[in-house]
Amino acid sequence: MNWTYDKKEIENLSQFPNNTFGFIYKITHISTNKSYIGKKVLFHNRKVKLTKKDLALYEGVIGRKPSYKIATKESDWKKYWGSNKPLLELLKTEPKENFTKEILKFAPTKKLLTYYETQILFVYRVLEEPEMYYNDNILGKFFRRDFD
Repeated sequence: MNWTYDKKEIENLSQFPNNTFGFIYKITHISTNKSYIGKKVLFHNRKVKLTKKDLALYEGVIGRKPSYKIATKESDWKKYWGSNKPLLELLKTEPKENFTKEILKFAPTKKLLTYYETQILFVYRVLEEPEMYYNDNILGKFFRRDFD
């Protein structure tokens, strides 16, 4: 099951616009039409300790030598199914063909990714329509229970 954007399948990184940091997505359970909206980054950065070979490149350099480098790795965006527990439980009991995975918007930076996700969650009124959305909070500040 691949992601779609504008009714076209997205299968690899080359199909994303240049400088895409991540995307806002909607996963929909087809039979109930209930959805989950979230965000996903395309790459993860992590600190990796420098090897002796890496450190040898800094011989003769004046000043403090680095002890780590930043390694960039592609995320699991192709296989990702969201972080919502009820949705993930449903995925265990139903075939993946009963769901659609749609990209709503691309974002060039981490900050804009969070902004676009928040904007879309408010515009779609996910907390006010529990029969339509699995989302139960926005930014960990606004909760569905506040509307009960």
